[in-house]
Amino acid sequence: MRAAVFKGAGKPLAIETLPDPEPGDGELIIKVGRCGVCGTDLHMTESHEASYPIGTVAGHELAGEVAAIGRGVERFRVGERITAISVYGCGDCDACRAGAPLICAEMRGLDGGFGEYTRVPERICRALPQTLSMTDGALIEPLACSLHGANQAEIGSDTRVLVLGAGPVGLGAVFWARQAGARRIAVAAHSRRGETLAMTLGASAFLDPAADRAEAALAALGGPPDVVFECVGRPGLLGEAIGLVRYRGTVVVLSLCMQPDTIMPSLALFKEVILRFAVVYAPAEFEEAARTLDRGAVEARAMATGTVSLDALPAAFEGLRKGSSHCKLMVDPWA
Repeated sequence: MRAAVFKGAGKPLAIETLPDPEPGDGELIIKVGRCGVCGTDLHMTESHEASYPIGTVAGHELAGEVAAIGRGVERFRVGERITAISVYGCGDCDACRAGAPLICAEMRGLDGGFGEYTRVPERICRALPQTLSMTDGALIEPLACSLHGANQAEIGSDTRVLVLGAGPVGLGAVFWARQAGARRIAVAAHSRRGETLAMTLGASAFLDPAADRAEAALAALGGPPDVVFECVGRPGLLGEAIGLVRYRGTVVVLSLCMQPDTIMPSLALFKEVILRFAVVYAPAEFEEAARTLDRGAVEARAMATGTVSLDALPAAFEGLRKGSSHCKLMVDPWA
């Protein structure tokens, strides 16, 4: 099979021919139909301190069809359309039963979506509803990440929501805030590049990047935000979110900041801010994301802004690292 292989931090992905994977007991082989490029893929290929092992075929936001099944596989047959949960554990410990596989001692991560085929345990696979395309299926995983954060915010129809950042995670937060019934959802970003997408996914206002953010949010929401989602991951944004949220409001951190940051603890203290950090998702949230798309709430499709072949992926990948107009770039390994 052909795949995009990680060759080391600072080096472009290399398209290579690898042996076709074979399923083991309880495993199946997915013929990848689409795979989204995640910000984590970019982070994990640019730093020597935290990177994938050399030789990794990354890609965990995927959908495809069953190409082969191993012994003991019972829920799927060859040809069925599926997607898969990206982080999983043993399935039997307290953490897994609580829907927190990330802290399971046997935690594993899905990969292989940047190749024509990948091997996956049956237990993390989910059937892709017939109403959904392969691109829809590849969006389920990132949407589930945003849903995990939205579920921690306890959003209702009267909740004033401010989202910092208009990338895929921030736009996902907008989508789920609207699905939860929020009518006042403002988005703030350093440029207007994501404005159209934000409004498509349910925002009621996109703040002028040149305006004072606190004043603009107050005017757009009719009061200070009850919930602020920090979806940028840049030093200073957490402190800003604490400053923007109302007294006894909630800040949900959905971003991945890889640098040291500082906040003013006394400000959070005197405002009695609730500070939540959200990473990955529970299997039930992955399934909820799929059901939401299946029942017709498909505004999030607008996040998929382009598709590239494997041959075009290395250059496109580096383009995303440098800054791109894409929101969610998809890979079609068979194009």
